[in-house]
Amino acid sequence: MEHRQLGASGLKLPVLGLGTGTFGGTGPLFGAWGNTDVAEARRLIDICLEAGVTLFDSADVYSDGASEEVLGQAIRGRRDRVILSTKMGLPMGPGANDAGVGRDRLIRGVEAALRRLGTDRIDILQLHAHDAATPVDEVVATLDDLIRAGKLRHAGVSNYPGWALMKALAAADRTGRSRFVAHQVYYSLIGRDYEWELMKLGLDQKVGALVWSPLGWGRLTGRIGRNRPVPAGSRLHDTAAFAPPVDEALLYRVTDVLDEIAAETGRTVPQIAINWLLGRPTVTSVIIGARNEAQLRDNLGATGWQLTPDQIARLDAAGTRDAPYPHFPYRRQEAFARLDPPAV
Repeated sequence: MEHRQLGASGLKLPVLGLGTGTFGGTGPLFGAWGNTDVAEARRLIDICLEAGVTLFDSADVYSDGASEEVLGQAIRGRRDRVILSTKMGLPMGPGANDAGVGRDRLIRGVEAALRRLGTDRIDILQLHAHDAATPVDEVVATLDDLIRAGKLRHAGVSNYPGWALMKALAAADRTGRSRFVAHQVYYSLIGRDYEWELMKLGLDQKVGALVWSPLGWGRLTGRIGRNRPVPAGSRLHDTAAFAPPVDEALLYRVTDVLDEIAAETGRTVPQIAINWLLGRPTVTSVIIGARNEAQLRDNLGATGWQLTPDQIARLDAAGTRDAPYPHFPYRRQEAFARLDPPAV
């Protein structure tokens, strides 16, 4: 398994990590993803470790902490063999201080996550969403204190706007605090907004990308395509309201090319979609999900081989769409592109 350095940190991550949103799944969203119990989770982790996948990602909001609890029990006795990543900041209760990333919320949240995970440290803690109400100096100071206390190794963000991430990095530099080194982002062949601004920020500031939902919320599994509607058993029927939106014409352009390349290579559609991501700038690790062993083993087959330049170009073209203002001149006009060429 290839490993890549995470941003400006000294931490090296495998290019694939396992997302644990299915662990202990309950409720309309996470229950629809799956309900992996401890025994099943332990088996999936066994398979990952055999393949060299040591990164496991969770969040406190996943099934109200049940995901972290199941993950903690499944890694018991082998904590030093794994890299634990989790997220916090979304609401965990009705109280005014049960959401966001203020000092009290972060300290209480980290202590609770450590208990659920059964560990004394979190390797990567990511702020799950931008909290516009909390002063950025308070956020970076609190995270730095937790790092100095040994409870965190590294900090990052997830789903942040570019201006907010840059503001936090500047605050860390100004105050001599630890910088964010990771940004967990939605990025797929049918969701490429990350490329317009956040990718360039990551390149410039050495913030590594951890990619969530690389298969476009289950749309790039090979089961959906032109003249292949969403199958009866798809989780999309229950979770589409939570899913990143995608234009149907774009989806079918991409799935057409994925089907062609699958026929050419003998690889599955998910393997091709994930492999394409692994070739993109700033991508450190792609977080794959699996409800069962078969899905996991298929996704693990995304590494160890390469798409040809022609196949990459065809996928790039299929997934390209117009960028919003102020980005579109830099994609369309030579004079703008010469000043600031695209990252990809």
